[in-house]
Amino acid sequence: MTATIPNLPSLYDPFTTEAKWQKFWEDNQVYKADPQRGGEPYCIVIPPPNVTGSLHMGHAFDNTLIDSLIRYHRMKGYNALYLPGTDHASIAVHTILEKQLQAEGKTRYELGREKFLERAWQWKDSSKGTIVGQLRRLGVSVDWSRERFTMDEGLNKAVVEEFVRFHEEGLIYRSKYLVNWCPATQSAVSDLEVENKEVNGHLWHFRYPLTDGSGSVEVATTRPETMLGDTAVAVNPNDDRYKHLIGKTLTLPIMQREIPVIGDEFVDPEFGTGCVKVTPAHDPNDFEMGQRHDLPFINIMNKDGTLNENAGDFQGQDRFVARKNVVQRLETEGFLVKVEEYKHAVPYSDRGKVPIEPLLSTQWFVKIRPLADRTLSFLDDKNSPQFVPQRWTKVYRDWLVKLRDWCISRQLWWGHQIPAWYAVSETGGEICDNTPFVVARSEAEAREKALSQFGTDVKLEQDPDVLDTWFSSGLWPFSTLGWPDRTEDLEFYYPTATLVTGFDIIFFWVARMTMLGGHFTGQMPFKDVYIHGLVLDENGKKMSKSAGNGIDPLLLMDKYGTDALRYTLVKEVVGAGQDIRLDYNREKDESASVEASRNFANKLWNAARFVMMNLDGKTPQQLGSPESHLLYGRVHQASPTETNILGESAPTTPDSLQLSDRWILSRYHQVVKQTTDYIDSYGLGEAAKGLYDFIWGDFCDWYIELVKSRLFQKDAEGAASRLVAQQTLAYVLEGILKLLHPFMPHITEEIWHTLTQAEAGQSISVQAYPESDATLIDPDLEQQFELLIEAIRTLRNLRAEAGIKPGVKVKAVMQSESDRERQILTSSELYIQDLAKVESLTITSALDTALEPAIADVVGTVQVLIPLAGVVDVAVLKAKLEKSLSKAQAEAKSLSARLSNPTFVDKAPPDVVQGAKDALAEAEKQIEILQARLRLLK
Repeated sequence: MTATIPNLPSLYDPFTTEAKWQKFWEDNQVYKADPQRGGEPYCIVIPPPNVTGSLHMGHAFDNTLIDSLIRYHRMKGYNALYLPGTDHASIAVHTILEKQLQAEGKTRYELGREKFLERAWQWKDSSKGTIVGQLRRLGVSVDWSRERFTMDEGLNKAVVEEFVRFHEEGLIYRSKYLVNWCPATQSAVSDLEVENKEVNGHLWHFRYPLTDGSGSVEVATTRPETMLGDTAVAVNPNDDRYKHLIGKTLTLPIMQREIPVIGDEFVDPEFGTGCVKVTPAHDPNDFEMGQRHDLPFINIMNKDGTLNENAGDFQGQDRFVARKNVVQRLETEGFLVKVEEYKHAVPYSDRGKVPIEPLLSTQWFVKIRPLADRTLSFLDDKNSPQFVPQRWTKVYRDWLVKLRDWCISRQLWWGHQIPAWYAVSETGGEICDNTPFVVARSEAEAREKALSQFGTDVKLEQDPDVLDTWFSSGLWPFSTLGWPDRTEDLEFYYPTATLVTGFDIIFFWVARMTMLGGHFTGQMPFKDVYIHGLVLDENGKKMSKSAGNGIDPLLLMDKYGTDALRYTLVKEVVGAGQDIRLDYNREKDESASVEASRNFANKLWNAARFVMMNLDGKTPQQLGSPESHLLYGRVHQASPTETNILGESAPTTPDSLQLSDRWILSRYHQVVKQTTDYIDSYGLGEAAKGLYDFIWGDFCDWYIELVKSRLFQKDAEGAASRLVAQQTLAYVLEGILKLLHPFMPHITEEIWHTLTQAEAGQSISVQAYPESDATLIDPDLEQQFELLIEAIRTLRNLRAEAGIKPGVKVKAVMQSESDRERQILTSSELYIQDLAKVESLTITSALDTALEPAIADVVGTVQVLIPLAGVVDVAVLKAKLEKSLSKAQAEAKSLSARLSNPTFVDKAPPDVVQGAKDALAEAEKQIEILQARLRLLK
């Protein structure tokens, strides 16, 4: 150990510091988890960002919250694992690659599946580093040795196992069903990947003639082109207007197809004309009616959104072109009744960004009810998982109740290929709807199964489709830990502790993970689900690419440092689950709130520099704890005594803690308890705010100032007091660094290493989090000390108001009728004189009527005065006091009138009435004091 501590540089450089510690943490594998170490596990799996992406504000917010929880629990002694990884983003990657091929004049079919996948893996390897590198830049304390990718070998094994087990259990089936089809990506998409957008459209009314020539019925639709696939018109069987038509037939215009009129209670007689066109192959509700009434299913749509041969004259036309042409034909032939302006919701593909098309297609499905019902039993019987805030529990539950079977097949190549092999030799060498298949964990296993079923001449072809991305990411909490194998990680870290995520993917991801976790592991995959809000832009709007209002976190990190951004994002959270608004100036690419956090970092840095410059090169451990003096005082009751802040005797030693030392220790332990309580209940924003107030206000602005004079005492008489001040400064500073570390890991690591002279390889992030000592918390002392602080602040303000130069000492008078207040001020006289530059201080119960003119203010019921002799213009000051008096008198008059009103006193809540009485008493006291101050100026 060296005799001196290398001090911190004069200016804090976040960029050098942050890069230094990010490298240190990774090089030294500080965050490498080890189940062999035992202890209480605490695991969070990172919500895997798309491999296509780069760090956006949502990533920064989410990962900062997670990392704060992980760092906190690691310091609390938990065996913590923060597991990183990325998602293969099937549709997103496909879209990117197909655009690249299109620019080259190629298609994926021309390239072939094998070459396309080679290209996809190359692209993934080159782009993956972007988001991963940016997460490293954020300083997240993940175990990079456990990094996973949703298509790595282990996770592919898990997905195949998932599919095979589901199929063996009868929970996966292949069927022709109406699915959400995205013509842009030419793939099925799940209900969760559909976004309903309000659009200004039209409602077209058409006349369908009865075949017998006895009249017609009127139907209305927002998708006229689908009438080409109509196979019925439905009415409510109880609708007197139409029930006589049930069983008759209509002649479908254009197509000249005879279709029946059916009765179905699904039809709302009050909606539109009460007659509904039925297109079973192109509408979910019509699909169900078609099944109930055994109607034909006529598909008129190709997978690219053009019409097929079933559309007659409109074959080959894009669906929206055909829409116009169908309407024109119906109008020409006299079947168009009217057109109305109509605002309605249109489902859009979240990835393809085009309106989806309900399309009859053979796909793979998961039977969702057994999974959802089991998950509901965990929620209803065990309240598992627990949602924070709790209001999201109902949203989650309602969704599970409403879930329909899950379409899991996607007509793409990038992803987990479906582990089903078709016996194409049974259907002419092609995969058809009726081609028999086997499901297996490998091609070899599939061939073995097929040989026994179809003979040695069987020819197999694997299903070309891939599985929905959520089918793999739903396994994420346990597949990343080694499932389906019973690995050491899985046994120790599963179920994970907390899922931290935004409310917008409760349905996409959270419900999938709970259903799959409950089914395959018999447990919910996490104990708590902490739902946070969104980061809104400076105008309170949701950030989006389409709106162009995103705020680049990397730009703010480059300008202010990573810790500043992290601290801002956490500190802005008010109540769990609330959205936060990020201040941002787009013209200058500046954020006042992030700048304030950078200033906070600078404040801490400068305070730490000052402290270390006054520790004589000693560490906190070498100096010893200041709390030992309190312990000595408790044990040695016969020790000499000193007067405490109330003038009472208290046991002490010659080098015992002074009042300011006891106050800061009480405040410190209060903040330790407050911070711990907040974080334990997911009040991260409240914890960060509390630390800000304590560090900036109590420690930097007050305690350091209060002990400066003691630090400069070099004589033998002041040496003991100086040592105690050094001990307290070092002790509280180290504690502050540990408390703040989860939120601002880089600057706290840097200061802590310098302060403690930590040995190589040590890190603050694995030190014990501070524990609160309730015996050192003295709320009464803190309240009394607040009067002292306000008195000093008031004197400083009066000096500034009077224009008194900083170096000039003044006389001061403090008057209070309260014995308690006078005792507090008397015991703190030296602090007041030192920090307010007071030459002589008079503390009295009554003011001398002969007192010369003075400038004055009020702290509670204490008058604080500075005699004015030659300091200020009395006439100007008198006018100011008279204005304040008039305001106080008006307030008292208003309150008196309210309290004189029997209606208010009798009907208002008691606490409101009491509040008015207290306010009146305060106003009257202010009037009395202001009048007394004015009398001083006469």
